[in-house]
Amino acid sequence: MNMIETVVLNGNDLSIEDIVYIGVGDKNIKLCNEALKRCKASRAFLAKAVFEKRIIYGVNTSFGPMCSKIIHDDEIETLQVNLIRSHAAGLGEPLKPYIALAALSVRLNSLVKGFSGVRVELLEHLKLLINKRIAPYIPECGSVGASGDLVHLAHLALTVIGEGKSYYMVDGTWRLYDTAELFKKLDITPFKLSFKEGIALMNGTSVMSAIAAFAIFGAEKLFNIACVNAAFGMEIFGGIDDAFDEDLHFVKPHPGQIKVASIIRKLYDGSKNITLRKNVHDNINAERDNETPVYETDINVQDVYSIRCTPQILAPVAETIDFARQTILTEVNSSNDNPIVIPDKKKIIHGGNFHGQSVAFAMDSLCMAIAEICNLSERRINKLLDKNLNEGLPEHLIAGTAGLNMGFMGAQYLATSTTAENRQLANPVGTLSISCNASNQDVVSMGTVAARKTLKSVSNAKHVVTLEILADLQALSFRNADSLGLSTSEIYNILNKDFSVYDNSEIFHIQLVKFRKLLFSTSIFDDLSIYFPESS
Repeated sequence: MNMIETVVLNGNDLSIEDIVYIGVGDKNIKLCNEALKRCKASRAFLAKAVFEKRIIYGVNTSFGPMCSKIIHDDEIETLQVNLIRSHAAGLGEPLKPYIALAALSVRLNSLVKGFSGVRVELLEHLKLLINKRIAPYIPECGSVGASGDLVHLAHLALTVIGEGKSYYMVDGTWRLYDTAELFKKLDITPFKLSFKEGIALMNGTSVMSAIAAFAIFGAEKLFNIACVNAAFGMEIFGGIDDAFDEDLHFVKPHPGQIKVASIIRKLYDGSKNITLRKNVHDNINAERDNETPVYETDINVQDVYSIRCTPQILAPVAETIDFARQTILTEVNSSNDNPIVIPDKKKIIHGGNFHGQSVAFAMDSLCMAIAEICNLSERRINKLLDKNLNEGLPEHLIAGTAGLNMGFMGAQYLATSTTAENRQLANPVGTLSISCNASNQDVVSMGTVAARKTLKSVSNAKHVVTLEILADLQALSFRNADSLGLSTSEIYNILNKDFSVYDNSEIFHIQLVKFRKLLFSTSIFDDLSIYFPESS
């Protein structure tokens, strides 16, 4: 039996991969002892302030525009539960249980940082839920992403206090339970909240950040496969080498451009299919008729942009993925509720760390990047299928009798329609603020909406690049497979084990499903450097 790795949460170094792996059940968690000491100090300082009758938002005041309503000490615990029940007002399809579980881990990591003033007992309870894989039922719609994910995290908090609904995995399948019944079945005591703990659970960016982590995780694999598809395109069409010459990119030194050109060069290194610029000159001059004022050659002088300009097109994609990763890493390792308790400086600070604008901008930008991956992939698919553009390949990559067999004709619609959908999703929502909460929340981020649409865009893009991989393999069944570069050859051989030339003898959907799972549910494309020649 495989041992599950444990992540130690300390509020400072939770990674994108940790969030995903905790969500899907590949990692458990435990709490850092030093972090718990900070949490105890924070709680003690807050308790002292409450005892001294200091007026503290969300502790002994009501919320939002009602913050001027001061709550009697006898009711400050009831206040926390009332906040949760009233704000558990989401609708729509529920978040996937593994995303909800990831959100729970992100919330715990923020609280364990030690600036939220909650008790260690609450942190231990959250740890128990995560390690037992009890996932809150969280409807997808409801967050404006400004005072955090109030609605989403209210549904999360319901699970903490033993109310609402929760998922629990039984025999490898998520099942939905009434939380009270599930806790009774598992002998778990619902948690009784004390002052500050309800708002600490709800006031933060943990749901949008968890969704964003899954989007980034998928985007990075999409980027790797986009580079592989670009290298295969060079191999199939005999692309001209100087478009990837490092000196070309050093004179326009965008980091992403240099990175992409380097990756693709390493992938096709050693290929006999790539056209050398010096051979273009020689071949044209050898056939040229010097008697006519204009001689038109059939030899490519330059490749189309979807082949030649890949480093320039994917440059901002690479840089945006890096930007999104860093933004979300900062967010998930931050204290993002209100107020913030800093005992070392004897401060209880009222502010707006719950605001999700950074997440919104990162996700809107990433969504644009994903749409661009689709734009590039869809155009190369079209070049592979159009007999007027594909440089001698069979029309629609048909294996068999054209007209009787359709090849990839129908499958192209998948790429075209999904690319169009992703272009629409690329429109930003982080600028679409609508004032609400009696104009207390007068500028909101829509960060959770941005994260949700970006995760959808990532899922869509997987359809498109999967089809391009299949088209590449089909094209290589007709030519050039025996003269691939060292890395492209290795990758081709791995993929070709599961590939059958499409000849209309089966439903195309079957190949798509099989390869989408192969590409995105295995580690084949987690790290492209494992395929690079040692000399690279």
